[in-house]
Amino acid sequence: MSEISQSGMEQLLMKLYDRSAEAIFFFDRDNRVITMNKAAEQILDPQVSELMKAGSKGAICMACKGFTSAEEERTCVACYMSDPDRDIPSFQVFLETAGRGIVPYTGSIQMIDREQGIRAFMLRDLTEQFKTQETLHQTTLVKRVIKAQEDERKRISRELHDSVAQEMLSSLVDLRVLKYMSAEEDVLKKVKQTEGSLMRLLDDIRHLSVQLRPATLDDLGLQAAFRTHFKWIEKNYGLLVNFDSSIQSQRFDEEVETVVYRVCQEAVFNALKYAGIEEVDVSLQVTDKELKLTVRDRGTGFDLNAPEFKGTGLGLYGMKERAELVDADLTLQSGIGTGTTIELTVPLKGRGDGK
Repeated sequence: MSEISQSGMEQLLMKLYDRSAEAIFFFDRDNRVITMNKAAEQILDPQVSELMKAGSKGAICMACKGFTSAEEERTCVACYMSDPDRDIPSFQVFLETAGRGIVPYTGSIQMIDREQGIRAFMLRDLTEQFKTQETLHQTTLVKRVIKAQEDERKRISRELHDSVAQEMLSSLVDLRVLKYMSAEEDVLKKVKQTEGSLMRLLDDIRHLSVQLRPATLDDLGLQAAFRTHFKWIEKNYGLLVNFDSSIQSQRFDEEVETVVYRVCQEAVFNALKYAGIEEVDVSLQVTDKELKLTVRDRGTGFDLNAPEFKGTGLGLYGMKERAELVDADLTLQSGIGTGTTIELTVPLKGRGDGK
């Protein structure tokens, strides 16, 4: 490697400083800007830039919209500038920029001269990386949605074949046999058998129809749809659902009602399949700000830190994806022998809820 003089190195560093696409600030111990490069000046509002150049203490706060901590996406708690002796190799920060609005950056703070308390604050624009991640997320989400749709179609196809088609075939055979029967008693008996087959067929069709989209949900709302569904659960599976609701006949956005219904449906079926219980508690409560669904069982539970849950995991993933559609929070609490609690909290303010 060829050697370079100190003056030559200084020139290279100055060129890097001037021409770098990264914004570079130098701060003193009192958070006053000593100098900043052209890239730093270009991203800031001119008024903020002038205040920084004038040595205004804390002028960076006029542009900063918070940084990402372990607890919050944006916060000013324990500000990255609050400890002048701390080096921070990498963190995410949001700045109000000139003409581009709030932009995410990855930042780093490095002590340059500890004796004088001079630090270098460097920023790299994350906009393109965020766009790439969002595109990748959307692509992955679309693939998973398509797979979930295909799995649902397969399930419905199997049910149509195993129940509806078989009952129809049985009824068809019974009707053909009637042509060759002459005794009135035998005909009457066969008619009753056929009637029974057709009633079972009607129940199967109604069951499939409710699974696809319950009419009660559209006509009467969440509370009525839940009560109808829970009666069906108790009748067919023997699972008692203790249902407590404060919404009465109140209606919400169609998307909100669909998400809450589907999340509850999945949570109750998971309890039925895996918890080993005979009853489950469901609560649906509403305030001015939120709609909250809670599904709680006192069953076997499971270890949240286990590498694999019971089942395929698609049910929990589906609930999370549905929650994101209405900006809702979904929380899961469980432990071996302590049961499982699923909570869905849907914000109502600004969604135009109520019909």
